Amino acid sequence: MTAYSSTILNLKNYKVIIEIKCLNSKNLDISCKIPSELKEKDNSIRTLISKNLQRGKIDFILYFEKDLNYNPTIINSKIVSDNIKELKKIADGDVADLLKIAIQMPNAYNVVKDSHAVKEWSKIRKEITKTIAHADKYRINEGLEIQKDVTNKIKNIKRSIIKVDKLKHRRIKKIKNKIKEEIVNLNLKIDDNRFEQELIYYLEKYDINEEIVRLNSHINFFTSVVKSKSPNGKKLGFISQEMGREINTVGAKSYDAEMQKIVIEMKDELEKIKEQIFNIL
Repeated sequence: MTAYSSTILNLKNYKVIIEIKCLNSKNLDISCKIPSELKEKDNSIRTLISKNLQRGKIDFILYFEKDLNYNPTIINSKIVSDNIKELKKIADGDVADLLKIAIQMPNAYNVVKDSHAVKEWSKIRKEITKTIAHADKYRINEGLEIQKDVTNKIKNIKRSIIKVDKLKHRRIKKIKNKIKEEIVNLNLKIDDNRFEQELIYYLEKYDINEEIVRLNSHINFFTSVVKSKSPNGKKLGFISQEMGREINTVGAKSYDAEMQKIVIEMKDELEKIKEQIFNIL
């Protein structure tokens, strides 16, 4: 979601500098800083941004750099002439000397309202569009890197599931033997058939086959959504939550140190995925 783009447009008497800064945010939050000459174009600029950058905290800055030789003021000839006439009434002096005084009096100059930026709006708008497109390209490239990272972490979770699947039968056998040892130590007479029935019922509570099936299903769905071209950040967030539930259930049923270690590794990878999802549109 982060991006930066800038451009400079050279116009008559000044330069137009355009900057766009993007930070991660759940919603679209646009801040526009533009000169007063272009205030009427504020909505147009916001529309351009919202159509191309659908989410994030967007800081848009546009400002002018005037040429050093550019002077936006002109002498008010009538006022200066009237000032000289009034000065002659109260003092004798050379016209040049009176002129020096007259041009320093109020209203001797007029500031020319620079409407050049409005006249050149089509050029400025074109550059704004280019700057937005460049920022969007920056975010797309970042997205591709995030996609690679998330995909690698999903592959790590899949490899961990294979490890867990290999351990589940050995774990059940270990639990079964431990229960039998406890019964033997108690020196109780039991019905072997009844014992096996109760044991099967008990061991069903430790079965994680359903969780593994659902987890693999979530992973396959997650992988297909990641490859989608449409905005999918919220959907990926929901799928990752479902994956977390299944991983937690596997951990709760494991009762095996090695399996618990693998579950922790899966949780770690999933948390990193969730962090990255905040950067996905």
